[in-house]
Amino acid sequence: KSAEALETLHTIQTVVLDKTGTLTQGKPVVTDCRPAPGVTEEELLCVAASLEKPSEHPLADAITAEAQARNIPLAPVEDFLATPGRGIRGVIQGQQLLAGNRAMLEEAGVPLDGFDAVAEGLAQAGKTPLYFAGDGRMLGVVAVADTPKPTSAEAVRAFQAMGIDVVMLTGDNRRTAEAIARQVGVDRVIAQVLPQDKAQCVADLQKEGRRVAMVGDGINDAPALVTADVGLAIGAGTDVAIESADIVLMRSSLMDIVDATELSRATLRNIRQNLFWAFFYNTVGIPVAAGVLYPAFGITLNPMIAAAAMSLSSVCVVSNALRLRGWKRRQAVAKPAETVHNTDNHNIKEADGMNTK
Repeated sequence: KSAEALETLHTIQTVVLDKTGTLTQGKPVVTDCRPAPGVTEEELLCVAASLEKPSEHPLADAITAEAQARNIPLAPVEDFLATPGRGIRGVIQGQQLLAGNRAMLEEAGVPLDGFDAVAEGLAQAGKTPLYFAGDGRMLGVVAVADTPKPTSAEAVRAFQAMGIDVVMLTGDNRRTAEAIARQVGVDRVIAQVLPQDKAQCVADLQKEGRRVAMVGDGINDAPALVTADVGLAIGAGTDVAIESADIVLMRSSLMDIVDATELSRATLRNIRQNLFWAFFYNTVGIPVAAGVLYPAFGITLNPMIAAAAMSLSSVCVVSNALRLRGWKRRQAVAKPAETVHNTDNHNIKEADGMNTK
């Protein structure tokens, strides 16, 4: 948005990345479907999607979207009931169904049949496992996760190669956050941060003597974007985040952050080159034009030659500046920014109705 933002970006030592919607897609998707013996994936997804359809939970949206993508028809649900902190229950064609976390099934006396170990493995991978049971027996487990963007790991590696520390900031629980961090290569994770505390986390990094860039897309990220030395907003983020940022990425690719940093460095390097040659040129040319060599060597400078030389100096400086037109992005083709949306509504929170604890 300003020359100052471009100038400051090249000095950044730490980049803070919000997780949901920035490092990740910002929309939960089904990653695993583990049916019980005698149950097919299609049958499990049919029951899961039919039962989850009346729910407004983001995880429920992911399951119904997966069933729709597979063209699996849904069945009507009767006696639907949501239990906060546990899950949901309902009746489909006379079958009593349960969907939720482990605690809900244990309270109902449903044998887990080894699915507790399956769910724990999925949770360690940063996924949220949902148990499904019918008439007192396990039907299977469906795992939902907010997957990293395709360019996230590449962008983190690029930052690290540039000598910039990468920090992931999220309000999600530490286990999920660390799993995502392992996938993208982030070394430092600040998890379970309340929305109002994100700006303080950025300020704490600045107190360590670091120049910090914050990258986010949601309403909750706006204070942190303002606090950071440079705030960068994803183009598909909320209007508040875009308004608060110094730099707006027009695509959803995190590689654009790397490109912006490299462009900043290239611009400042070009400016320094121009300043050096301009000062060097004038430091030599002006004394000669003033006759400093005349007493000793009888050398003078014709005014017409001096004028031509001065013009040539300007041509050299401008030509060097125009070399930036040949600067190439690391990623020539990137996905355009999607329609502006509020990703804060899609965060996967352990405290919501179907957590795994």
